Amino acid sequence: MRYENLKFDEERALYGKENAEVKKCIFDGPADGESALKECKNIIVEDCDFRLRYPFWHVDGAKIVNSKMTQGCRAALWYDKDVQMISCKLNGIKAFRECDDIALKDCQIDSTEFAWKCRNINISNCSLRSEYPFFESSKMNISGLNMTGKYSFQYTENVVIKDSCLDTKDAFWHSKNVTVIDSTVKGEYLGWYAQNLKFIRCKIIGTQPLCYVDNVVLEDCTMEETDLAFEYSTVKADIKGHIISVKNPADGYIKAESIGEVILEQSVKGKSSCQIIKNNNS
Repeated sequence: MRYENLKFDEERALYGKENAEVKKCIFDGPADGESALKECKNIIVEDCDFRLRYPFWHVDGAKIVNSKMTQGCRAALWYDKDVQMISCKLNGIKAFRECDDIALKDCQIDSTEFAWKCRNINISNCSLRSEYPFFESSKMNISGLNMTGKYSFQYTENVVIKDSCLDTKDAFWHSKNVTVIDSTVKGEYLGWYAQNLKFIRCKIIGTQPLCYVDNVVLEDCTMEETDLAFEYSTVKADIKGHIISVKNPADGYIKAESIGEVILEQSVKGKSSCQIIKNNNS
Protein backbone atom coordinates (compact mmCIF):
# COMPACT_ATOMS: atom_id res chain seq x y z
CA MET A 1 0.00 0.00 0.00
CA ARG A 2 1.27 3.47 -0.89
CA TYR A 3 0.48 6.80 0.77
CA GLU A 4 1.79 9.84 -1.08
CA ASN A 5 1.30 13.63 -0.91
CA LEU A 6 -1.17 13.35 1.97
CA LYS A 7 -1.62 15.15 5.28
CA PHE A 8 -2.51 13.30 8.47
CA ASP A 9 -3.43 14.78 11.84
CA GLU A 10 -5.71 12.16 13.41
CA GLU A 11 -4.77 9.83 16.27
CA ARG A 12 -2.95 6.66 15.07
CA ALA A 13 -3.39 7.74 11.46
CA LEU A 14 -1.59 4.74 9.93
CA TYR A 15 -1.69 2.39 12.88
CA GLY A 16 -0.51 -1.17 12.30
CA LYS A 17 0.23 -0.85 8.58
CA GLU A 18 2.50 -3.50 7.06
CA ASN A 19 4.61 -3.39 3.88
CA ALA A 20 3.54 0.19 3.23
CA GLU A 21 5.28 3.12 1.52
CA VAL A 22 4.72 6.59 2.93
CA LYS A 23 6.11 9.35 0.72
CA LYS A 24 5.92 13.14 0.74
CA CYS A 25 3.39 13.18 3.56
CA ILE A 26 2.93 15.70 6.38
CA PHE A 27 1.87 14.68 9.87
CA ASP A 28 0.35 17.82 11.37
CA GLY A 29 -2.99 19.54 11.82
CA PRO A 30 -5.73 20.66 14.20
CA ALA A 31 -6.64 17.17 15.44
CA ASP A 32 -3.11 17.01 16.95
CA GLY A 33 -3.14 13.22 16.85
CA GLU A 34 -0.34 11.13 18.30
CA SER A 35 1.27 7.80 17.36
CA ALA A 36 0.81 8.02 13.59
CA LEU A 37 2.74 4.86 12.64
CA LYS A 38 2.54 2.88 15.85
CA GLU A 39 2.83 -0.93 15.58
CA CYS A 40 3.76 -0.79 11.88
CA LYS A 41 5.92 -3.44 10.20
CA ASN A 42 8.25 -3.34 7.20
CA ILE A 43 7.57 0.23 6.10
CA ILE A 44 9.41 2.72 3.89
CA VAL A 45 9.10 6.39 4.77
CA GLU A 46 10.56 8.99 2.42
CA ASP A 47 10.49 12.80 2.16
CA CYS A 48 8.02 13.15 5.03
CA ASP A 49 7.55 15.86 7.65
CA PHE A 50 6.65 14.81 11.20
CA ARG A 51 5.39 17.54 13.56
CA LEU A 52 3.32 15.51 16.03
CA ARG A 53 4.30 13.31 18.96
CA TYR A 54 5.35 9.65 19.16
CA PRO A 55 5.12 8.70 15.45
CA PHE A 56 7.21 5.48 15.49
CA TRP A 57 6.48 3.32 18.56
CA HIS A 58 6.71 -0.48 18.52
CA VAL A 59 7.73 -0.49 14.84
CA ASP A 60 9.38 -3.63 13.48
CA GLY A 61 11.32 -2.87 10.32
CA ALA A 62 11.50 0.67 8.90
CA LYS A 63 13.60 2.58 6.40
CA ILE A 64 13.23 6.33 6.90
CA VAL A 65 14.88 8.54 4.26
CA ASN A 66 15.23 12.31 3.84
CA SER A 67 12.57 13.07 6.42
CA LYS A 68 12.28 15.70 9.15
CA MET A 69 11.08 15.50 12.72
CA THR A 70 10.49 18.93 14.25
CA GLN A 71 10.82 19.94 17.90
CA GLY A 72 7.12 19.15 18.33
CA CYS A 73 7.83 15.57 17.29
CA ARG A 74 8.98 14.42 20.71
CA ALA A 75 9.90 10.86 21.69
CA ALA A 76 9.74 9.89 18.05
CA LEU A 77 11.15 6.35 18.09
CA TRP A 78 10.59 4.09 21.10
CA TYR A 79 10.56 0.29 21.45
CA ASP A 80 11.46 -0.23 17.78
CA LYS A 81 13.46 -2.95 16.01
CA ASP A 82 15.42 -2.86 12.76
CA VAL A 83 15.24 0.82 11.82
CA GLN A 84 17.39 2.61 9.23
CA MET A 85 17.49 6.41 9.05
CA ILE A 86 19.29 8.07 6.14
CA SER A 87 19.71 11.81 5.57
CA CYS A 88 17.11 12.74 8.18
CA LYS A 89 16.76 15.63 10.64
CA LEU A 90 15.71 14.76 14.19
CA ASN A 91 14.87 17.76 16.34
CA GLY A 92 12.48 16.46 18.97
CA ILE A 93 13.59 15.55 22.49
CA LYS A 94 14.07 11.93 23.56
CA ALA A 95 14.47 10.49 20.08
CA PHE A 96 15.16 6.73 20.29
CA ARG A 97 14.62 4.79 23.50
CA GLU A 98 14.64 1.04 24.20
CA CYS A 99 15.32 0.27 20.53
CA ASP A 100 17.26 -2.59 18.90
CA ASP A 101 19.23 -2.77 15.66
CA ILE A 102 19.32 0.90 14.71
CA ALA A 103 21.37 2.43 11.86
CA LEU A 104 21.72 6.17 11.25
CA LYS A 105 23.65 7.61 8.30
CA ASP A 106 24.15 11.24 7.25
CA CYS A 107 21.65 12.52 9.82
CA GLN A 108 21.45 15.81 11.73
CA ILE A 109 20.27 15.27 15.28
CA ASP A 110 19.34 17.79 17.96
CA SER A 111 17.68 15.80 20.72
CA THR A 112 17.95 15.97 24.50
CA GLU A 113 18.22 12.49 26.06
CA PHE A 114 19.04 10.89 22.72
CA ALA A 115 19.23 7.09 22.31
CA TRP A 116 18.71 5.84 25.87
CA LYS A 117 18.85 2.12 26.64
CA CYS A 118 19.25 1.06 23.02
CA ARG A 119 21.13 -1.98 21.70
CA ASN A 120 23.04 -2.61 18.47
CA ILE A 121 23.45 0.93 17.15
CA ASN A 122 25.41 1.86 14.02
CA ILE A 123 26.02 5.56 13.38
CA SER A 124 28.00 6.98 10.46
CA ASN A 125 28.66 10.55 9.34
CA CYS A 126 26.12 12.20 11.62
CA SER A 127 26.05 15.39 13.67
CA LEU A 128 24.56 15.33 17.15
CA ARG A 129 23.66 17.94 19.74
CA SER A 130 22.33 16.45 22.95
CA GLU A 131 22.31 17.17 26.66
CA TYR A 132 22.40 13.52 27.69
CA PRO A 133 22.97 11.04 24.83
CA PHE A 134 23.39 7.25 24.80
CA PHE A 135 22.57 6.59 28.46
CA GLU A 136 22.84 2.84 29.19
CA SER A 137 23.09 1.89 25.52
CA SER A 138 25.25 -1.02 24.36
CA LYS A 139 26.86 -2.62 21.32
CA MET A 140 27.50 0.56 19.39
CA ASN A 141 29.68 1.17 16.33
CA ILE A 142 30.15 4.86 15.56
CA SER A 143 32.21 6.59 12.87
CA GLY A 144 32.32 10.15 11.62
CA LEU A 145 30.26 11.56 14.49
CA ASN A 146 30.50 15.29 15.22
CA MET A 147 28.93 15.68 18.66
CA THR A 148 28.34 18.52 21.09
CA GLY A 149 26.81 17.57 24.42
CA LYS A 150 27.06 16.78 28.12
CA TYR A 151 26.97 13.58 30.15
CA SER A 152 27.54 11.44 27.07
CA PHE A 153 27.88 7.65 26.89
CA GLN A 154 27.24 7.13 30.61
CA TYR A 155 26.82 3.47 31.62
CA THR A 156 27.38 2.37 28.00
CA GLU A 157 28.96 -1.01 27.19
CA ASN A 158 30.82 -2.47 24.22
CA VAL A 159 31.31 0.68 22.15
CA VAL A 160 33.72 1.43 19.28
CA ILE A 161 34.08 5.03 18.07
CA LYS A 162 36.25 6.06 15.08
CA ASP A 163 37.14 9.26 13.24
CA SER A 164 34.88 11.40 15.41
CA CYS A 165 34.92 14.70 17.29
CA LEU A 166 33.27 14.56 20.71
CA ASP A 167 32.90 17.87 22.56
CA THR A 168 31.26 16.79 25.78
CA LYS A 169 31.86 16.89 29.52
CA ASP A 170 31.52 13.88 31.80
CA ALA A 171 31.77 11.45 28.88
CA PHE A 172 31.97 7.67 29.40
CA TRP A 173 31.27 7.70 33.15
CA HIS A 174 30.74 4.16 34.44
CA SER A 175 31.18 2.81 30.90
CA LYS A 176 32.59 -0.65 30.15
CA ASN A 177 34.62 -1.88 27.18
CA VAL A 178 34.83 1.33 25.15
CA THR A 179 37.45 1.93 22.43
CA VAL A 180 37.93 5.33 20.76
CA ILE A 181 40.18 5.52 17.66
CA ASP A 182 41.56 8.46 15.63
CA SER A 183 39.24 10.93 17.36
CA THR A 184 39.24 14.16 19.37
CA VAL A 185 37.60 14.05 22.79
CA LYS A 186 37.15 17.43 24.46
CA GLY A 187 35.54 18.04 27.84
CA GLU A 188 35.98 18.01 31.58
CA TYR A 189 36.16 14.89 33.77
CA LEU A 190 36.50 12.34 31.00
CA GLY A 191 35.81 8.71 31.74
CA TRP A 192 35.52 8.62 35.53
CA TYR A 193 34.64 5.23 37.06
CA ALA A 194 34.94 3.43 33.71
CA GLN A 195 36.24 -0.09 33.12
CA ASN A 196 38.38 -1.09 30.14
CA LEU A 197 38.53 2.28 28.41
CA LYS A 198 40.93 2.56 25.47
CA PHE A 199 42.07 5.47 23.27
CA ILE A 200 44.17 4.95 20.13
CA ARG A 201 45.73 7.91 18.26
CA CYS A 202 43.34 10.32 19.97
CA LYS A 203 43.59 13.93 21.12
CA ILE A 204 42.24 14.38 24.65
CA ILE A 205 41.47 17.90 25.85
CA GLY A 206 40.22 19.04 29.27
CA THR A 207 40.78 19.06 32.99
CA GLN A 208 40.92 16.02 35.31
CA PRO A 209 40.55 13.23 32.78
CA LEU A 210 40.48 9.50 33.41
CA CYS A 211 40.19 9.26 37.18
CA TYR A 212 38.99 6.20 39.13
CA VAL A 213 39.26 4.09 35.96
CA ASP A 214 39.86 0.36 36.14
CA ASN A 215 42.20 -0.27 33.18
CA VAL A 216 42.56 2.76 30.92
CA VAL A 217 44.88 2.44 27.93
CA LEU A 218 46.18 5.29 25.75
CA GLU A 219 48.21 4.43 22.66
CA ASP A 220 49.99 7.17 20.70
CA CYS A 221 47.70 9.90 22.07
CA THR A 222 48.14 13.61 22.79
CA MET A 223 46.76 15.44 25.83
CA GLU A 224 46.02 19.17 25.93
CA GLU A 225 44.92 21.25 28.93
CA THR A 226 44.93 18.04 30.95
CA ASP A 227 45.78 18.55 34.60
CA LEU A 228 45.30 16.24 37.60
CA ALA A 229 45.01 13.28 35.27
CA PHE A 230 44.64 9.58 36.14
CA GLU A 231 43.85 9.92 39.86
CA TYR A 232 43.35 6.45 41.41
CA SER A 233 43.34 4.79 37.97
CA THR A 234 45.16 1.74 36.69
CA VAL A 235 46.71 3.02 33.50
CA LYS A 236 48.93 2.19 30.54
CA ALA A 237 49.56 5.46 28.72
CA ASP A 238 51.94 6.34 25.88
CA ILE A 239 51.56 10.08 25.33
CA LYS A 240 53.06 12.22 22.58
CA GLY A 241 53.91 15.65 23.99
CA HIS A 242 53.08 17.22 27.35
CA ILE A 243 50.78 16.52 30.29
CA ILE A 244 50.20 19.45 32.67
CA SER A 245 49.95 17.27 35.77
CA VAL A 246 49.38 13.72 36.94
CA LYS A 247 47.88 13.00 40.35
CA ASN A 248 47.92 9.77 42.40
CA PRO A 249 47.72 7.16 39.63
CA ALA A 250 47.16 3.77 41.21
CA ASP A 251 49.15 1.37 39.07
CA GLY A 252 50.64 0.76 35.62
CA TYR A 253 52.74 3.29 33.74
CA ILE A 254 52.48 6.76 32.20
CA LYS A 255 55.01 7.64 29.52
CA ALA A 256 55.13 11.17 28.08
CA GLU A 257 57.64 13.52 26.49
CA SER A 258 57.13 15.83 29.44
CA ILE A 259 54.95 16.13 32.55
CA GLY A 260 54.67 19.47 34.30
CA GLU A 261 53.92 18.11 37.78
CA VAL A 262 53.62 14.69 39.36
CA ILE A 263 51.53 14.78 42.54
CA LEU A 264 51.85 11.73 44.77
CA GLU A 265 49.96 12.28 48.00
CA GLN A 266 49.47 9.94 50.90
CA SER A 267 45.89 8.69 50.67
CA VAL A 268 43.52 6.15 52.14
CA LYS A 269 43.95 4.14 48.94
CA GLY A 270 47.61 3.55 49.65
CA LYS A 271 50.81 4.45 47.90
CA SER A 272 50.94 4.68 44.12
CA SER A 273 52.83 1.91 42.31
CA CYS A 274 52.50 3.57 38.89
CA GLN A 275 55.71 4.14 36.93
CA ILE A 276 56.12 7.69 35.59
CA ILE A 277 58.41 7.94 32.57
CA LYS A 278 59.48 11.29 31.06
CA ASN A 279 61.39 11.40 27.78
CA ASN A 280 61.82 7.65 28.05
CA ASN A 281 63.86 8.10 31.23
CA SER A 282 62.48 7.11 34.63
